[in-house]
Amino acid sequence: MADDHGDRIAQFIARMTTALGPKGVSTDPVEIEPHIQDWRGRWKGSTPLLVKPASTEEVSAAMTLCAEYGLAVNPQGGNSGMVNGSVPEGEVLISLKRMNKVREVDVLNDAMTLEAGVILTKAQEIADQHERLFPLSLGAQGVAMVGGLISTNAGGVGVLRYGMMRDLVLGIEAVLPDGRVWNGLRGLRKDNTGYDLKHLFIGAEGTLGVVTAATLKLFPKPAVKETAWATVASPQKAVELLQLAKKASGGAVTSFEIVPKLGLELVLKHIPDTRDPLPTALPWRVLIELSLPRIDGAREIMEGMLGEALESEIIADVAICESEAQKAMCWKIRENIAVAEKAHGKALKHDVSVPVSRVAEFIERGTALAHQMQPGADVIAFGHVGDGNIHFNITPPAGADQDRFVEQDGLPMSKAVHDLIASLNGSISAEHGIGRLKRDELAWRKSAVEMDMMRAVKRALDPDGRMNPGRVL
Repeated sequence: MADDHGDRIAQFIARMTTALGPKGVSTDPVEIEPHIQDWRGRWKGSTPLLVKPASTEEVSAAMTLCAEYGLAVNPQGGNSGMVNGSVPEGEVLISLKRMNKVREVDVLNDAMTLEAGVILTKAQEIADQHERLFPLSLGAQGVAMVGGLISTNAGGVGVLRYGMMRDLVLGIEAVLPDGRVWNGLRGLRKDNTGYDLKHLFIGAEGTLGVVTAATLKLFPKPAVKETAWATVASPQKAVELLQLAKKASGGAVTSFEIVPKLGLELVLKHIPDTRDPLPTALPWRVLIELSLPRIDGAREIMEGMLGEALESEIIADVAICESEAQKAMCWKIRENIAVAEKAHGKALKHDVSVPVSRVAEFIERGTALAHQMQPGADVIAFGHVGDGNIHFNITPPAGADQDRFVEQDGLPMSKAVHDLIASLNGSISAEHGIGRLKRDELAWRKSAVEMDMMRAVKRALDPDGRMNPGRVL
């Protein structure tokens, strides 16, 4: 039986090589190695074949062959995920890296159509070349790809103003598990012709098909971005500052990020060429960015808002960035907190969201809960106050076995944090997805009706359960 299986796989690889050519497949362990482990080094998998299609037609041919042989498929973009959703566990691995063409930029429609393998920074550059803005921005933007960003419904630092990836997609092209191609690349903002099928694939983490291209929204480029770094005494003060900023700027707040003192200290320790923009003993900092359509009066809006915040004692101190270098330093600190955490050691990580009105309550109650359950542990809570998404991470006490803490001892604490989130009507996955990491917890935290609906969609599009099995559902 083992020999028969081996012969069948060998036949499958030979036929795939014929269909896609030698550039479209690989069994080279050296080439495959980066694709079968995540960037944090937590998970490592395996695959019998790395498939590298260069067109939608080649993706279709590959999926048709996989269906014929009954083989499971793991679609992969930049492999920058956080929840073990893109590391193959024996499935055929389909990498979209070679599908990196710009199909169209429709300036008058404020839209561009890109293939799934286009890296996010490239997408931003394409928009900029046409005097437009593609607003999605996140820490992994140098490796994350359009297809993966869609499949995980990526968030980032601009959600407050522009929304999640779901809000930025006008149309999608996808290859179904049986190899059929659905072309939904319509650059329409109004289309009431039945179910809006693109939303099935956004956030599905590759469990329903392979996203091969997308039509994305573009926006006018702001004339100026005003950036400030403020110090506050508590998360509640940060939330109060957010409300003031939105009111004073007429809704022009693009980003509003909270940074804890410990997070800043780890960045200064582990990330070269970083410095504290505003040294203070206070426990919290806030990074604020306004995107405004006119240069005239922009600085006055920021100064007026911050002056009111100082007078009202919402903030203790503030530094307005006077140069692009100063802005870059503030963002370098924010975007490298996760990298600095990794250098510091392992931690329990929680990507959660609550209504903005309850962000302060969550941080304060969650921190107290962590300290009560694990004396000596440190909490690093940071992220997107503007949309209620907090990255709530707990480091083990000094001297503790980090692996044991993350894999065993700390798990009751993670459950308690998620129980707290549930009590606040929040979500256990704000922007990182479900993958394998949160699959089982999702099943018992969602209602039976919700799970039945999700499974019905899965059965309808992937009746054999071959698409990214074991993830999400």
